[in-house]
Amino acid sequence: FAYTLYLLLNADPNIDKTQIKHYVVKWYVMTTLTSRYITSPETVMDMDIKRIKERGFLNYFSEVEAANLSDTFWDIALVQYLETSVINSPYFNLYLASQIHDADDALFTCGYKVNDLITVIGDVHHIFPKKYLVKNNFTPKQYNQVANFVYTEQATNIKVGAMAPTEYMAKVKSEISAGKTNLSTIDSEHLLNENLINNDIPPNVEACTFSDYENFLTERRKLMAKKIKEYYENL
Repeated sequence: FAYTLYLLLNADPNIDKTQIKHYVVKWYVMTTLTSRYITSPETVMDMDIKRIKERGFLNYFSEVEAANLSDTFWDIALVQYLETSVINSPYFNLYLASQIHDADDALFTCGYKVNDLITVIGDVHHIFPKKYLVKNNFTPKQYNQVANFVYTEQATNIKVGAMAPTEYMAKVKSEISAGKTNLSTIDSEHLLNENLINNDIPPNVEACTFSDYENFLTERRKLMAKKIKEYYENL
C-alpha cells in the first residue's frame, strides 16, 4: 500500500513532490501503529484509495489521525501493546526505528549507535539479566518482555552476566569515578545519565532488584511509548 500511495501522490498536482517521502513514511508508521491492514486488508486499502482520491490525501490523513491517534492511544493503548514477549512485535520495531531516527548510542556505549549494532554486531541485552531473573523464579514470558530489551555491545552483555541492575549500575559508576572503561565505554556520569535517557531506562534502575521488575517494566513501557510518539510526530 505504501507504494500505491507513493504513485497516487506523485500523480496529484496539489501535493508538494518534495514532501511525498515524508507523507508515505508517516502513513506507513501510522498504519503499523494502528494495525490498519491486519483485518480485511483489501477492503480497507480499497476504501483508503477511494477516500484519498475523493477528499485529497492531506484532508483524509488528518481525519484518520484524529480518529485513531488520540491521547488515549499514546498514553494507554500503545503502552499496553508494548506488553509483549514477541521480539518482532511491530511496536518494538517502531521503538528501535525511533532510536535509529534519533541516532541514539547503545546502552553503556559512547559512539556505538543502535543502528550499527542492529545491522552489524549488536546483541540484545536483558536489562534485568535472564540468568538473574531465572534464579529468582521468573518465567520466559516474564524475562523476555520487550521492555526488558535494549541493544548493547556483546562484550558489555557478557560482562553484565547475571548481575542485578543495582549491582552492575554501581560497577559502572565506580569505574567512571576511577577513570576506567571496562563494563562501559562511558567516561562521565553526565554522559551515563544521557545514555540511560536515550535508551528510555527509568532513572531508579540503579536501585532495582528482582522485586522491582514489574514496576520497572511498566515505567519503561511508558517511556518507550513516549519516544515512539515523538518519533512519529517528527517524521
